[in-house]
Amino acid sequence: MRGLVLAALIAATPALAVEPGEQLDDPVLEARARELSKGLRCLVCRNENIDESGADLAAELRILLRERLVAGDTDTEIIDYMVARYGEYVLLKPTMTGVNMILWIAPLTLFLLGGAVAGVAITRHRGTPAALNPEEEARLQALMDGDRLT
Repeated sequence: MRGLVLAALIAATPALAVEPGEQLDDPVLEARARELSKGLRCLVCRNENIDESGADLAAELRILLRERLVAGDTDTEIIDYMVARYGEYVLLKPTMTGVNMILWIAPLTLFLLGGAVAGVAITRHRGTPAALNPEEEARLQALMDGDRLT
């Protein structure tokens, strides 16, 4: 039973698409490459990082990332280079600056605005009920007295 559970857990883990030929000989640089690639989006697969994607473009991005590491770039320089070349869409977690700030704030703002509109609508609707006209009052009185109106 434990073997079956272990096999299921292993099968459920994401397969890394990094080819052996792409890996760097220096384990420290390779670890940095893996960490950086977790935050870079595959531009073909959209919601998959380049480390997990099997797309050709993702492989090119992995190779480019490793070339920049070997060239001595810092992590920040590599990310800035990727963003300059492919746009902020390449980041799996976009920054909270500029136009992106609108995307981060808009859902909360719309939720609060919707709540305010709903609150105003509910309080206005709870106003005093309209008065009954004389015919409706007579019918109500008859119903309360037990008489049946036809």
